[in-house]
Amino acid sequence: MWLRPEEVLLKNALKLWVTEKSNDYFVLQRRRGYGEDSGGLTGNVNVTGSARGYPCSSARHGKATDVLICIQLTLSVFDSGEDITSFVQGKIRGLIAEEGKSAGDEEDPERFREAVLRFERLFGLPQREKLVTYFSCSYWRGRVPNQGWIYLSTNFLCFYSYMLGNEVKLMYPWDEVSRLERTSSVLLAESIRVCVRGEDHYFSMLLRLQQTYLIMQQLAEYAIVRFFDKETFNAEHPLANPLHIMQKALEIHARNQSFRSFFRLPQEENLCEVHESFLWVPFSHVNTLGKICVSENYLCFASQDGSQCHLIIPLWEVFSVELPDRGSRALTVCLRGKRALRFSEVRDFERLAATIRRKCGTAGSPQHYISNPVIDEEGVMVGQSQAVSTEALMNVFHPHDAENLDPKMLKERMKEQSWQIHFAEYGRGSGMFCTKKTRDLIVRGVPETLRGELWMLFSGAVHDMTSHPGYYGRLLEECMGSSSLACDEIERDLHRSLPEHPAFQSDTGISALRRVLTAYAHRNPKIGYCQAMNILTSVLLLYAKEEEAFWLLVAVCERMLPDYFNRRIIGALVDQAVFEELIREHLTQLTEHMTDLSFFSSVSLSWFLTLFISVLPIESAVNVVDCFFYDGIKAILQLGLAVLDYNMDNLLCCHDDAEAVTVLNRFFDSVTNKDSPLPATVQQASATANDKSIQKVDISDLIKESYEKYGNIRTEEVENMRKRNKLYVIQTLEDTTKQNVLRVVAQDVKFSAAQLDELYMLFKRQHFVSCYWSVCSPALQNHDPSLPYLDQYQLDQSQFSSLFNLLQPWTTHTHVRSLARSAFRLLDANGDGLVNFKEFICDILYNRSFTEKLKFLFKLHIQPGKFIGAIEKSVVFCPSGRAKVDLQEYLKQWQEDLQRREENIKDLPRINQVQFIGLTKTLYGVFHGTEEEESLYRAVARVTSLLLRMEEVGRKLQESSLQKTSPTGTSSPVLDTPTDTPSSPSAVRDGNWSFSFEQILASLLNEPSVVRFFERPDLMHISTCRTTKGRMIVREIKTLYCRTANG
Repeated sequence: MWLRPEEVLLKNALKLWVTEKSNDYFVLQRRRGYGEDSGGLTGNVNVTGSARGYPCSSARHGKATDVLICIQLTLSVFDSGEDITSFVQGKIRGLIAEEGKSAGDEEDPERFREAVLRFERLFGLPQREKLVTYFSCSYWRGRVPNQGWIYLSTNFLCFYSYMLGNEVKLMYPWDEVSRLERTSSVLLAESIRVCVRGEDHYFSMLLRLQQTYLIMQQLAEYAIVRFFDKETFNAEHPLANPLHIMQKALEIHARNQSFRSFFRLPQEENLCEVHESFLWVPFSHVNTLGKICVSENYLCFASQDGSQCHLIIPLWEVFSVELPDRGSRALTVCLRGKRALRFSEVRDFERLAATIRRKCGTAGSPQHYISNPVIDEEGVMVGQSQAVSTEALMNVFHPHDAENLDPKMLKERMKEQSWQIHFAEYGRGSGMFCTKKTRDLIVRGVPETLRGELWMLFSGAVHDMTSHPGYYGRLLEECMGSSSLACDEIERDLHRSLPEHPAFQSDTGISALRRVLTAYAHRNPKIGYCQAMNILTSVLLLYAKEEEAFWLLVAVCERMLPDYFNRRIIGALVDQAVFEELIREHLTQLTEHMTDLSFFSSVSLSWFLTLFISVLPIESAVNVVDCFFYDGIKAILQLGLAVLDYNMDNLLCCHDDAEAVTVLNRFFDSVTNKDSPLPATVQQASATANDKSIQKVDISDLIKESYEKYGNIRTEEVENMRKRNKLYVIQTLEDTTKQNVLRVVAQDVKFSAAQLDELYMLFKRQHFVSCYWSVCSPALQNHDPSLPYLDQYQLDQSQFSSLFNLLQPWTTHTHVRSLARSAFRLLDANGDGLVNFKEFICDILYNRSFTEKLKFLFKLHIQPGKFIGAIEKSVVFCPSGRAKVDLQEYLKQWQEDLQRREENIKDLPRINQVQFIGLTKTLYGVFHGTEEEESLYRAVARVTSLLLRMEEVGRKLQESSLQKTSPTGTSSPVLDTPTDTPSSPSAVRDGNWSFSFEQILASLLNEPSVVRFFERPDLMHISTCRTTKGRMIVREIKTLYCRTANG
């Protein structure tokens, strides 16, 4: 336990205590008579103050030394004993609270409730912001630590400290975090580094640093999924509602993700129970230690003793569970096919047995078949609405010849025999034991006849297909014949997919490829179709049946290579960042020679997107795909390192990027597969394959070398590096996109670069605010990833009003809300109920010339529907109310928008008395608080008086003209006037005055003070100063949050 620190006089203490260690700040002592026999700190170890009287801590058991070392490194930065005393006391109070917090598995409700109230009071966030957890820690400002508390909520990372009159308060949204990693140094020992907006923040002295780091990582990942990917969860998901996120829910979500990723299981599977046990391995005749993982439909086992043994058992294959030996806490799981698994030393074996019995009774065996199929001579199933190929294309266009005695075919048969022996010993199908021997066979190369089966097994696609019988056929019936942008792109790329292969020179291969790609685009419209998917799918179709190829594509796109195939290829960029990190770690010589490793990112992009298929001949590339389906992205990273290592000497001699590209291209041209049984008509060996002067590299040797040199890279390390680099990649893309958007928008506005940047960040922040505490905000419901990225951040009317009122130049106007509604209606040109940044910025009050600014104010006061004719009407509305446009129509509209002509001011309707009075009030509000306020007020008064006099004169002239009208109703040509003019008879009879925009503009142009004011380049600065002057960005963000909460 932690004790209250007290000063102890060492002279008297020596009678009761024995000193173990000491330094300038602390003395580590053991109570005399305790812990002497064991020779270690087995009793209570107390840390007392030194002779200088500095307070200190008391730790239990072996924790004392670790705490002392960490605190001692920190205290060296202080200059005075008073600062040391204050810091250590604060640290001890935090540790005491932390120890009390960890005393039980569950959080103390009362203590946590107090923390929630303190969190709300300190940071002023809405009550809907959910505090997940909090920890005691130190925040480093320069070289000085500030002891306080870190608060981790759903959307924010917060910290508060108050020491010696110095208050430190931090509040950063998770969506702005670009780096999150564990670091260590001589000064900080172990700490967590958080990078926000290019600024680093360090948090140390955490009692449970790893747990804190994992929670922060999970919250940052959750922010990416919600705000950047715009993903939503079903109602049963633990993270479905951001208002009820708990630490336990985050842990469950992370555990389920890790479980599915390791065993390659469908997304519907969740980890239900975990039991530590021994599994009897029959082929080794030993018990291997590991963990049993049970989900809704699968029983899985993974060893933990270095044997790399794991297996997956579908529960519908289990027909009984027996308890043969209660003394050894064992149970036997009997499977169909006369197989059995024996687990022993299971702590809660009875509960596990009951769980398996219950689940194997509810997990029905999926019936994956099609009754009475009719197959034509090319292996295509007929008799259905859509023909489906039931044979791998390689079997159709290059059938296996059992009588061929070619040396390569003999080697192929030897590989097949090796796998048959493996199946006989380790099992076949879903229940196969996967061990080191399995990986060795994979590295040597998979036989052509078994490739499709093993790809399905190792990728987990077999589980997806088994869990969804008939799904592919139903998908084809829904999507075939439909027209979409994805279908057009697929048709364009069909004949670019392995065009040299005979399978894709015929309608059989092209049709199968079309069906698979179209079905997947229909299944996952978020991805749709992306380039490189055609190349990958064509290879899958060579060795797998059509439906199997579809599920293999699902496994690659949604599980093994997440976020690879989308508009921004985030997943590929993340893995390239991981690749750069591995290059720095393993190829230091190359790193020293090439300080900028971004070159390898650009070169290796195709390696990752196509799994080396685009740079290697097909007969060599399939060996790489073999390893990928077994080891995942780790195999691609290893091979990339091996390629660079093999060409190290040549790369070190390169003077520029072009030479390096040439070196790598020549190397890939030299890669062959000497054992490939494929005929010459199918192989894609380069023109240099027969050149004996070029040294050939066998793909099997290259893969074997990659495993020997870099096989120690663990999958867990790769996943951690992926998570760490994803934040940086996301923020880098956001910065790049911002620059591109501002570059496009800057063509139509007169804002400076700094003003545009500020407005963009405020707009983006307001968009995120609308998503913070809602799962059904319009921005999320109307998210369409197929639209240009300029439309990805949008505001509804409520969010727009908050931002508009924050930026508007008037402060006391009584009609601010109605003006905001009018402005939103005016800017929402396509009528979809949302405004993007371009619509917002191109028509904002501060933009353009005096005439345009006045026209904007004029339109704000016109009744709705009066100026619809001036709005673009080329948008096609869908029944849901969300505006959709064809791509060509959108590009045409975009071009017209960039080259738009000045709107004819004569087309604007007239403004009536009430609207004109509102316009003058708005002008008074704009001028309020400026240096020339009085002169501007007088100018507006003069203009108003002038317009009224002009209108009075017009009315009198109209009345006199009516008196001169002949009795027959005819009038002279001079007095003929349109019916919509202010002098028309209807206007006189109604008794209402009205003004045209031309009249108001002409009158105001005669007032130099008004013209100068609206032409001032710092008008934007006048408004934004009211928002940001004297306030930190945190307070500015808080204003948006509070307005959203109250709205």
